[in-house]
Amino acid sequence: MIFCVEDDRAIRDLMIYTLNSAGFEACGMEDGTALFSALKKERPELIMLDIMLPGEDGIAILQKLRRNPVTSDIPVIMATAKGTEYDKVIGLDLGADDYLAKPFGMMEMVSRVKAVLRRAGAKASSQILRMGSLEMNKDHHTVLVSGKRTELTLKEYEMLRLFMENPGQVFTRDQLFDRIWGSDYAGESRTVDVHIGTLRAKLGQCGAYIETVRGVGYRMEKKI
Repeated sequence: MIFCVEDDRAIRDLMIYTLNSAGFEACGMEDGTALFSALKKERPELIMLDIMLPGEDGIAILQKLRRNPVTSDIPVIMATAKGTEYDKVIGLDLGADDYLAKPFGMMEMVSRVKAVLRRAGAKASSQILRMGSLEMNKDHHTVLVSGKRTELTLKEYEMLRLFMENPGQVFTRDQLFDRIWGSDYAGESRTVDVHIGTLRAKLGQCGAYIETVRGVGYRMEKKI
C-alpha cells in the first residue's frame, strides 16, 4: 500500500489512478491528520508526501514520522514546489528517501517509487536474519518466534545475533565469553552456560536450534 498525502484532490486522484494502473495499491489523504489516522490502521510500503499542506506542513510531518520507532523506516518521497531548493535539502536531511519537484510527470513518479522501494527492500533484507521460525530484525532490535515477539536481555540478544550471523559455526565457551562480555569482564565461565539456558527457554521450540557440541561449545543451526 502507498499513501499519497496531497491536498489538491485532482492531483491526488491522478496519483492514485496512476499507481493503481502500475500495479500498486494506493490510497490518498489530504493532510497530516488523515495520514496519522490511517497509519493507526495500516502500515504502508511508502508515503508520497507533499510539503505544502493545510495545517502541519510536510516537513513537520516527516519529522514526526522519523521520530516514531513504528514509522521511522517507512520510505518517504517528498513533493516540493519547483525551485524550492531549501525544502529539498531540509527534507533529505531529515530522512526523506527522495523528492519530486512539482509539476512532475506521472511516469517519473512511478519510476521514483519503484527505485525507492527497491532500495528499501535491499536494506530491510540485510537487516533481517531468519532461521526456521526464528526472525531477528537488527534495525529494530527485535526477535520473533513463530511471529510472536520475544523479549531478550542485551547479552542474550548479542549472543543470538552472533549465532544467527554464523549458522553452523561452533563457538567455544571462551570465544562466546570474549565476544559477548569482553576479555576484561571478571565473571565465571559458567556465565555462558547460564545464558545459553535462558536463551533456549525464551526461544521456545526454536531453542533447539542451539546445539551443545560436547567438549567444545555451542553452535546454532536449524533442525531438519
